[in-house]
Amino acid sequence: MGYAIADAFAAAGAEVFLVSGPTAIQVEMPGVKLISVVSAHEMYLACADLIEEVDIAVFSAAVADFTPEKKTDSKMKSGKDKLLLQLVPTKDIAAEMGRKKCVGQVFVGFALETENGIKHAKEKLAKKNFDLIVLNTLEDKGAGFGTDTNKVTMIDKSGNIDKFELKLKSKVAVDVVDKALKLLNHA
Repeated sequence: MGYAIADAFAAAGAEVFLVSGPTAIQVEMPGVKLISVVSAHEMYLACADLIEEVDIAVFSAAVADFTPEKKTDSKMKSGKDKLLLQLVPTKDIAAEMGRKKCVGQVFVGFALETENGIKHAKEKLAKKNFDLIVLNTLEDKGAGFGTDTNKVTMIDKSGNIDKFELKLKSKVAVDVVDKALKLLNHA
């Protein structure tokens, strides 16, 4: 969804910065400035550098919740009976940026829920200081990951809930952009 949203904002005339990890997806629209990162920490740093400059920030994908405690630059040799992998929590980029949010900015987040979707999405909306949250579900055929389509519900900070039917992700992106721009105009 991130690339589709970046393209939709660019099509609407916005200057767009897209912070992205490795992917085969390509930016379609000219004017989208791609900032490529490899790690969750690099993504955090890139977002922290940009956050004060943007009117709208969209947090469309979660990076890993945990990161290996120790990193190695060399191959880990086989032959050991067991390997103990210690993980530490990764910084929650959206929550961290939400704490830096300025008056007049609009923040949009995504939530993938498998049960009590509306309730959990509303909690995430408040916890991360979002103005809008886009709820995804894997319960509907053709929605979620690995498809060109999605079915979402949008919830804004005023409690308004808009449910959308299954449609192409490019059309969902336009819906997200339209809603974010309306919120920005009323900020």
